[in-house]
Amino acid sequence: MSIFLTRLRALLRRAAPVVAGAALAAAVALPAQAAEENRRHEEPSLLERYTNTAQDLILKGLEMVGVSYRRGGTDPDAGLDCSGFVQLVFRESLGLILPRTSREMSEVGDRVDRKELKPGDLVFFNTMRRAFSHVGIYLGEGRFLHSPRPGGEVRVEDMGNSYWVKRYNGARRVVEH
Repeated sequence: MSIFLTRLRALLRRAAPVVAGAALAAAVALPAQAAEENRRHEEPSLLERYTNTAQDLILKGLEMVGVSYRRGGTDPDAGLDCSGFVQLVFRESLGLILPRTSREMSEVGDRVDRKELKPGDLVFFNTMRRAFSHVGIYLGEGRFLHSPRPGGEVRVEDMGNSYWVKRYNGARRVVEH
């Protein structure tokens, strides 16, 4: 304990018990409040980290809505394919470098059950008669963001749509939420 608090306690012992209790409580509470304030400014809580990480990721992805699909595309000005889109969003929002293809992405992070999906998780589909041929970013409430196919644009879709339900391959959590 600090010398200040030790001296304060000694002085307060001589004062009336009620005044001593109130003054001591205030003296101890102020440093505790200051320490709590410092902790809040230094390191975000787990909830804040989850919220900020998912929000940053999703906001960056939503900025890309309307970008044209281009097979092999990794540049939003020229067009993006599904994995190029996901790779770009993770890199620009979180500084995280993911593998280039959806198949390679399907091996990164932790497997997630469909019932446990959280915003920012990668969702995979079989759209070309092979597993993990398509990838998107889960948004929550059964929706995901992706770059769909030639002639299409980055958009939000419902995973409950029968097309996606039949082709769902699984999900991976790349970033802790």
